[in-house]
Amino acid sequence: MFTTTDAFSGFSVDDIDAARTFYRDTLGLRVEDDPMGFLEIRLDSGGRILVYSKPNHEPASFTILNFPVDDIDAAVADLNARGVRTKIYGDDEFPSDERGIVRGGDQGPDIAWFRDPAGNVLSVLKG
Repeated sequence: MFTTTDAFSGFSVDDIDAARTFYRDTLGLRVEDDPMGFLEIRLDSGGRILVYSKPNHEPASFTILNFPVDDIDAAVADLNARGVRTKIYGDDEFPSDERGIVRGGDQGPDIAWFRDPAGNVLSVLKG
């Protein structure tokens, strides 16, 4: 039988060095190299996320990682100041303001999506 105590999630990238730089330096997350050449993103909650290089990587077609924030406008401004583009979808897909913030209203939380260097989709959302 298995337990969930040490369960973790993972996703692939096409360039482990670019991922390390993005997640550690751009986003400011705690990123550790593991002995097998993978990356581990360590979360404040104690969880971890495995990031591994995959030669035939294809970006996930869904959001792989969500960051709840108290102030989405400030979070998006901070991401943009760090060079992260947060308007990745056209208004025909997700109507948003000029910075890519979709105001959820009664439909869900305010959210803005962005991509890592491998094309995987992440988000900040009003938590």
